[in-house]
Amino acid sequence: MFLLKKIVSPFFFPLSLFLILLLLGLIFLWFTRKQKTGKIILSFCVLSFIFLSYGLITKNLLYSLERKYPSILNTDRITGARFIVVLGGGASFDPDIPTSSQLAGESLQRLVEGIRLYNLLPGSRLILSGGAAFGNTTSAEVMKKMALELGVPEKDILIEPGSRDTKDEARLIKDMVGDEAFVLVTSAYHMKRSIALFNKHGMDPVPAPTVHYIKKRQSLSPGSFFPSYSNIKYADIIVREKLGITWAKLRGQI
Repeated sequence: MFLLKKIVSPFFFPLSLFLILLLLGLIFLWFTRKQKTGKIILSFCVLSFIFLSYGLITKNLLYSLERKYPSILNTDRITGARFIVVLGGGASFDPDIPTSSQLAGESLQRLVEGIRLYNLLPGSRLILSGGAAFGNTTSAEVMKKMALELGVPEKDILIEPGSRDTKDEARLIKDMVGDEAFVLVTSAYHMKRSIALFNKHGMDPVPAPTVHYIKKRQSLSPGSFFPSYSNIKYADIIVREKLGITWAKLRGQI
């Protein structure tokens, strides 16, 4: 089921849908007599792409998703936490580049936030999570190497390298934390689904969202009046999370 999910879900992402519609429109236009149908499909595809590339709605939707849980800026809500759990976001082993470059961008940002919270909580320990969905390099192992390079003592680092997705992470981390209080670090847009999966396993972590794509009070610049690939990426994120939540509900995982 994991492989099926990974193969099927990308077809529902906006960029994939645009390409499918583009090809479909061209087929109607060039290889059938249904010229009008082809023109309608192509027009819809182009107009939708332009609309999403300006982020008129996607930015607001992503902002709402990211701000569901407040960020942790001090220790008021986490004083009793014994563990800082950091969910992985991907890594690729390459001995010719720094460890920081081997981690996917979100993995690195999540780790930095985890270390920041670890420094705020004397006596706490890091749990770095994330296996290898494909290949042999696990996010957990690369994050541990990065944490050691950033000065975290090895005795304060635990890893969970056996998971392939967030559902697995919740199940395996339950065995590590037991009934202890802990903080959960992941990307802000990913937090809603993560909390639901952890709650299903009887855990109630304190959410510590990071990797916020949409900031408050962004000032206008010349680039604001042009389409941007970033806005397409935001649409992809929203669709991916909605699909993830829907899949988890259908499978009884949340």
